[in-house]
Amino acid sequence: VVETLFMLLTEHGLLLVTAKMLQHLDNVIDIMICSSVVSSLSFLCTIAADRYITIFYALRYHSIMTTQRAVAIIAVVWLTSITSSSLFIVYHTDNAVIACLVTFFGVTLVFTAVLYLHMFILAHVHSRRIMALHKSRRQATSMKGAITLTILLGVFIICWGPFFLHLILILICPTNLYCKCYFSHFNLFLILIICNS
Repeated sequence: VVETLFMLLTEHGLLLVTAKMLQHLDNVIDIMICSSVVSSLSFLCTIAADRYITIFYALRYHSIMTTQRAVAIIAVVWLTSITSSSLFIVYHTDNAVIACLVTFFGVTLVFTAVLYLHMFILAHVHSRRIMALHKSRRQATSMKGAITLTILLGVFIICWGPFFLHLILILICPTNLYCKCYFSHFNLFLILIICNS
């Protein structure tokens, strides 16, 4: 929104900026976008961890997850996201930055999948014990959990996968004609990330 607003103002001559100012503005907006991506992935992990604690440490949840800790976690995620994004934008031409982002996505995906799978397995075992008396409902309960897990992880991969495939292709085949064709859909990949929210 900020980028679009500045583009409209400069195109209609309502805001006069030099080339250097425009470069700084572009860097600030890129840092904001990158911070948004990194913080979104971080918060998806944080939410998965919070759900995990809720299920596995239900009786101690309120002593583990206090308001102070929640505020501290949010502050750390944003501070880390802004700091790392600033470094990513400053060194954006280095392939190590792209490798870091791809690795971060992979770790996020594995972490989230492992937590949700572990929660699903616990729910499945728990439902088997409870439904031992009502055998007809056991299958439906397990199926609901599997569908929910599939939707959670499926939407995550569908929304975030194309963007990170884009980054991987930048590392593997930056000049290939087919890769360049894929690169042309970058804005669509950003829209998918926003849709995941």
